[in-house]
Amino acid sequence: MTEKLFYQDSHMSTFTAKVESCMPLKEGYQIVLDRTAFFPEGGGQGADTGMISSVRVLDVQEKDGIIFHFTDAPLKMGQEVEGSIDWEKRFSKMQQHTGEHIVSGIVHSRFGYNNVGFHLGEENVTLDFNGVLTTEELREVEYAANEAVAANVDVLVSYPDDKELETLKYRSKIEIEGQTRIVTIPGYDVCACCAPHVRRTGEIGIIKLVQMQKYKGGVRIAMKCGFRALEDYNKKETTVKALSALLSAKEEELTDFVERLKEEIFELKGKILGLNQKIFQSKVEKLEDGCDKVIFFEDTDAVGMRNLMNLALEKKGKMCAVFSGKDGEYKYVIGSKEKDVRQIANNLNEMFQGRGGGKPDMVQGSLKGTKEQIEKMWDKL
Repeated sequence: MTEKLFYQDSHMSTFTAKVESCMPLKEGYQIVLDRTAFFPEGGGQGADTGMISSVRVLDVQEKDGIIFHFTDAPLKMGQEVEGSIDWEKRFSKMQQHTGEHIVSGIVHSRFGYNNVGFHLGEENVTLDFNGVLTTEELREVEYAANEAVAANVDVLVSYPDDKELETLKYRSKIEIEGQTRIVTIPGYDVCACCAPHVRRTGEIGIIKLVQMQKYKGGVRIAMKCGFRALEDYNKKETTVKALSALLSAKEEELTDFVERLKEEIFELKGKILGLNQKIFQSKVEKLEDGCDKVIFFEDTDAVGMRNLMNLALEKKGKMCAVFSGKDGEYKYVIGSKEKDVRQIANNLNEMFQGRGGGKPDMVQGSLKGTKEQIEKMWDKL
């Protein structure tokens, strides 16, 4: 059995130990120490990383009470070593995990929903609840969670026996075998958990619920705590200031400004559509009657290309191809009322490193070539 120093002191970042075994693997080595402050993966929290003397710890796992350190180099059996965990990462995980306890406890006590899923990722923490929250309720939970941080209450750890557990009301997402470890945040949460946490809630820093979406009949909430929340705020602040400068609008007026901008763009798109339709009419009128048509149009979107093709088919010919772009790369739409145009598209794709497809009466895609090359190939086809 490995002595678990992370349970004796969650803030222990360095320690000494003795190497009990070192086994080579396909990639790296598996090392067992007599004692460790490295937390193994568990309880929704990833493993610690760091150093044991001169070797890098890449992963940590536990099986049957023994903790295995997976490293990039070997150590000698019996060797006295010094371990050091990546403290910044560990502390961040403790901030996130303790924050999750507070949020889950508040949701459970106020709305009766259970946390049925938890993942502590490198960017976000996600919490899955088996009930739906409104946006207003989410903000209520967030405010209450930050009140818990401001209260700076102790985070308590206990190991109740079976008799005590019978009368103790606590949350647990899984069936627990062996000794139950209870993490209590007075007034907010009581939960079975194997992970290390901060000593007091004030260490968590701000708790920010950044996203909520419907998930399996309930909701999935993404959250950030402490320095992650600060980093998120800084990124968003940078984005807002950059947009404010680009649009010459005050930060607090950005939403209204963008709404007006959307309306203007919508109106301009309508005008462009009308002008394009006139240009399309003019192009089609200049085409000869009856023959298969190929039309080059320097700049239009997929909708415009289809409109031009349909107009040409209606007015002039049995088949029409519209190419939009410049020499080097063109998008295309080919349509016909009578012929299966898929083989023509396949031939073009083969000749011009193209890709695309569709139905017998219409295909679309893109290819690489010049106007002269495409026109010559079209005539052959």
